[in-house]
Amino acid sequence: MAQGAAYLGLGSNLGDRAANLLAALAWLTAEGLVIDRLSSIYLTDPVGYSEQPSFLNMVARCQIAGRHPWELMRLCLETELRLGRRREIPGGPRTIDIDILLIDDWKGDERRDGVDLTVPHPRMHERRFVLSPLAEIDPSVVHPVLGVTAMQLLDRLTDSAGVSLYVR
Repeated sequence: MAQGAAYLGLGSNLGDRAANLLAALAWLTAEGLVIDRLSSIYLTDPVGYSEQPSFLNMVARCQIAGRHPWELMRLCLETELRLGRRREIPGGPRTIDIDILLIDDWKGDERRDGVDLTVPHPRMHERRFVLSPLAEIDPSVVHPVLGVTAMQLLDRLTDSAGVSLYVR
């Protein structure tokens, strides 16, 4: 299954958060992923499990022609592991988190070897820390299930979590 563009959400709230984001991008590109758009980095409040440090989040658009969605998922998980990601508390602190948000207009919900791949990301439309950077780099990308653009989703959002541009 050859697709064209995928959008990845990246986040970090442990260690040197900005360096973790950059290291993830470097690893993904070293593994052959072509990243053609990057959002700014955003400082964001944790959502869900709130007893943890603030996050830095961003979105990357990648060209993935010829890659199957599961190959992209494997690459994201491998990158997290290489950068010290530990899954000890659901939604808890992490050195790096890489989520597949969208893959063109592809829709999938599958489980393999204990790993779930759901695209579009099932909660992206509820999260300001995802929609702000996504709308920054591609405000007209359409959510393939909801049929509205990233900017429209952001405008409709009631999420009050703090999201601001990160200045180092």
